Amino acid sequence: MARKISLFIPCFVDQLQPQVAVDTVKVLRRIGCEVDFPADQTCCGQPAFNTGFWDEARPCAERFLRVFKDAEVIVCPSGSCATMVRVFYPELLASGTAHDEAAALGKRTFELSEFLVKVMGLTDVGATFQHTVTYHASCHGLRELKLRNEPLQLLRGVKGLKLVDMLRLEECCGFGGTFATKFESISVAMGESKCDSVAVTGAEYVTAIDPSCLMHVQGILGRRKDRAKAIHLASILASG
Repeated sequence: MARKISLFIPCFVDQLQPQVAVDTVKVLRRIGCEVDFPADQTCCGQPAFNTGFWDEARPCAERFLRVFKDAEVIVCPSGSCATMVRVFYPELLASGTAHDEAAALGKRTFELSEFLVKVMGLTDVGATFQHTVTYHASCHGLRELKLRNEPLQLLRGVKGLKLVDMLRLEECCGFGGTFATKFESISVAMGESKCDSVAVTGAEYVTAIDPSCLMHVQGILGRRKDRAKAIHLASILASG
């Protein structure tokens, strides 16, 4: 069944990985969805929220509610930003009149793989990707949205793709948003461990549902001159 989708694009995608947004639209249109991009959207406020600056994050949440208030369904190519809207907006706006609106909007907000599998009932979106791929389970998608099998189901549905299991695939990559700037050495060490796990697979690509994790991992892979490259799930699904 075709759906009208309002696209929510996170800051990392908007500023650093715009192709992920383009590929998300390609996938949604391929399965018959009508896609709208509310141009007034901005940051969801997650960096400020995670750092404890809730008063600064609150206007971002309130703006999001205004911009997306009429959205039938909101789809976001990021587990962490979808989590911010669904899980943390009701907490951030708990003392205001917007709490119920935030809770309702959160129920209409989905990470891309979650929407494709759980809402649309699809595991094959017509993609072809003739490469070996391993999957990293990013923290917010895994622990807050409970997305374990959905990205893997979609990857198994891609023609020509060979999925290689990663040891400790649920281990954090170490980025953690502002954690990476506050605790740089710990973040880098965790990233090195994750890239070691990627290297052992021998895969050509490592994918995930969070662009920020992939940016962190790609930085380390590139510096080490490892074989694997990071690629967002949306870009794999848009291939073919």
